Amino acid sequence: MQDIALNWSSGKDAAMAFYQLQHSPGYRVKTLLTSLSEGYNRVSMHGTPAALLECQAQRMQLPLKQVRLPENADMASYNTIMQTAVSDLQAVGINTFAFGDIFLEDLRTYRESQLAQAGANAIFPLWKRNTAELVAAVEDSGIKAMIICVHDKFLGKEFLGRFINRGLLNDLPPGVDPCGENGEYHTVVIDAPFFSEPIAVHKGETVYKKYKAADEADAAWHTGFYFLDVQPAP
Repeated sequence: MQDIALNWSSGKDAAMAFYQLQHSPGYRVKTLLTSLSEGYNRVSMHGTPAALLECQAQRMQLPLKQVRLPENADMASYNTIMQTAVSDLQAVGINTFAFGDIFLEDLRTYRESQLAQAGANAIFPLWKRNTAELVAAVEDSGIKAMIICVHDKFLGKEFLGRFINRGLLNDLPPGVDPCGENGEYHTVVIDAPFFSEPIAVHKGETVYKKYKAADEADAAWHTGFYFLDVQPAP
């Protein structure tokens, strides 16, 4: 049995990767690894607050390694920080890292390359799965994943708070990947068959954040996201 770390985004794809690894001989998830924005104390891109992330790990009865990323960190800084996290886990016997990526070839190549530099391995339990079928599998597995972030070029804020299920597929606009693999939306898991109990949450305000391209010449790439603030219920 090989001990591995799971890159835990807090959302449905990471949850499905964990679910599949639970039913795959040869692997045992020993720890979760998550990167968070240092300034906001939230999961990068998803916007999941650290308090909710910690609730997930507690219900999975797994240790959680949190990596803080400085605001506006460049790629070189990001790579250095993540290489340190990998080295820390290698020191306790973990040399394989699992990811919930589905079909983005460049992202997979990047992850494999970075880990190879550290002498580590990457595995992708969901690789090349049909994304519409994967949405159905999320629903059938009992994973409850709520949309908490949407890319405004693809989805409106009315999708915030919705759960991932077959009904969602009927409402997604043409061209939007069912799993949001191109960044159309992100989720947080509040219940799963591998949770000791569900997480009761409080839905707060909706926040809009605009991001600019690094170069004004690429102004067409300016983009924005709606985030739903979801916190553990008191």
